[in-house]
Amino acid sequence: MKHMLLAGCAVAALAIGVTVPTVAQQKTIKIGFVSTFSGPVAAIGNDMRNSFELALDHHGRKIGGMPVEVIYEDDQIKPEVGVQKTQKLIESDKVDFLVGYIWSNVMLASLKPIVDSKTFTVITNAGASQLSGELCSQYVFSTSWNNDQTPQAVGTYMNQKGVKTAFLIGPNYAAGKDMLEGVSATFKGKIVGRELTVWPTQLDFSAELSKARQAKPDAIFAFYPGGPGIQFITQYAQSGLKGQIPLYTAFTIDSLSLPRLKDLALGIPGAQHWVRDLPNPTNKRYVDDYRARHKADPAFYGSQTYDAVALLDAAVKAAKGDLTKKDVMRDEVRKANFPSVRGKFKYGPNHIPIQNFYLQEPVKEGNEIRLKTVATIVENDQDKHWQKCPMRW
Repeated sequence: MKHMLLAGCAVAALAIGVTVPTVAQQKTIKIGFVSTFSGPVAAIGNDMRNSFELALDHHGRKIGGMPVEVIYEDDQIKPEVGVQKTQKLIESDKVDFLVGYIWSNVMLASLKPIVDSKTFTVITNAGASQLSGELCSQYVFSTSWNNDQTPQAVGTYMNQKGVKTAFLIGPNYAAGKDMLEGVSATFKGKIVGRELTVWPTQLDFSAELSKARQAKPDAIFAFYPGGPGIQFITQYAQSGLKGQIPLYTAFTIDSLSLPRLKDLALGIPGAQHWVRDLPNPTNKRYVDDYRARHKADPAFYGSQTYDAVALLDAAVKAAKGDLTKKDVMRDEVRKANFPSVRGKFKYGPNHIPIQNFYLQEPVKEGNEIRLKTVATIVENDQDKHWQKCPMRW
């Protein structure tokens, strides 16, 4: 009798033009978000979370018209913790999507449970070369880059500046190795030294800077994200090298480190696929609203994470709320037909963006130092690992 009454109500509702919500429309989308929210690099995770929350606000706290629940997990910069949190989100929380991941080693450790469970995942930072090549997956997309790409742009710019010899310094983990290889791939001069330091605990770089001084290169290249980057730039300046050997960086100077580095950052160029002043309406809204809310510019970490919400929104809309249609969602995301803060880009067959990379420099604007787009170094750059990816579409 109860079932007959329910059916009768549904028929009556349709008769008077009232829409009866479908199961898909009533569902709450669960998103697991893995990043670092503690320790010396917590500012990165917070920038990502702040940007994700802002994007959800801009979408009315819905994705594909469906309400959203986000579960944030701290990986503590440890691969073993990251994979545990990933497994928890998949197996216990039963999330529909995974988002985040700062560190290449954490992402690589977490990849197997993601692929085994066919959990649709948007990486918003980590760019390990294996993810672009042999470990690419139809369920995993990036809104950032491959690790090699940004330092390759720096190497290209160093060639343009006439640099003939370079000394490379970075941390000894997956991304650090990729960064130094990236510079080496495009830099046409001679590498006169290469140092890898203990990550993330080493914060004294005096020995490495001393070796760089002794090598007498035309330039130094360094990759150190977060707090270690602030320490490196500070020690580089204190050692007197700033006035002697030019420094080129990737992911070392950003909107998170500038308030602490201040004038020490001036005159140190870097490369990035996104800068806060890129002239498109989506980016302007994002930067203006983030700045109004947090009294600071977002960093590139946040920009990549902001894009993840628009990407998921497009995917869920294409599937009309049926999250079991992963092929439909995948095919829609491959079109990259959503408003990105970086402007228009496209996906390669390995789900890594093909995009521009820009020269960025810290400049003074009143009493504040902000990053400015100076020039385009490379256009429509595609990572060098895509041919190792077995996917073709």
